[in-house]
Amino acid sequence: MAAALLLTVIAGLATGLGGLAVFLTNRTNGSFLALSLGFSAGVMLYVSFVEILAEASDLLSAAWGPGRGTWGMVGGFFAGIAVIAVIDRLVPHQANPHEFAYQPGDAEPDAAFAAPAADSRLLRTGMLTALAIAIHNFPEGFATFASALGDPSVAIAITVAIALHNIPEGIAVAVPVFQATGSRARAVGLSFLSGLAEPLGAVIGFLLLRPFLTDALFGAVLAGVAGIMVFISLDKLLPTAEKYGGHHLCVYGVVGGMAVMAVSLAMLG
Repeated sequence: MAAALLLTVIAGLATGLGGLAVFLTNRTNGSFLALSLGFSAGVMLYVSFVEILAEASDLLSAAWGPGRGTWGMVGGFFAGIAVIAVIDRLVPHQANPHEFAYQPGDAEPDAAFAAPAADSRLLRTGMLTALAIAIHNFPEGFATFASALGDPSVAIAITVAIALHNIPEGIAVAVPVFQATGSRARAVGLSFLSGLAEPLGAVIGFLLLRPFLTDALFGAVLAGVAGIMVFISLDKLLPTAEKYGGHHLCVYGVVGGMAVMAVSLAMLG
């Protein structure tokens, strides 16, 4: 149990390792921000559609049968989107990043970093991304812990693979927070905090949730997490990346993020 928990902690702290990317750039580097946010969106989209939804469908199908399980996965996915969309709409207009748009007559993107609206938008993006990743890491931590307990011989390989795909998640949190606040310590600290949800999920899952957590409930939660991550990517990360770095840099970042996630999931498999 101690070894399984240690491996879960290592995997979770890799999110903070990704946050150290803020030491490789300056606050006005719009191109780096665009690539990083696009990269992170690619990670979140790929893992949602390829891994999380597939796992949710398998769990729900095993509990309810193939037909009902598929509909349960679809319902959970769009329920997650609905929840985060409602939260987004409840945010006041002045602080809502969804309502902030770069217009052709505005200052150039790099110069816009000094604008309070841009800072507010980026900070909100980083905070929401941290929340989404923490929610994602919570059940992932329990799953990692349980896998390590079940098959110790592959525990190290699982930890390495999960740590690899946690690193770009840390970038997704830290870069917008740093660009908004100028504080590397705050950016790295928030990325580490979001990663700590993984061992926390392992501990709580083992002590409290395991007797009550059915495959159906776990599958529905995973589907909802996928919906939240897809919404964050499409509504927050990609528009911000395109605004600060242009269309092509945004797309290059997305493809790079998908490639890294594909390799890490292949290692995990």
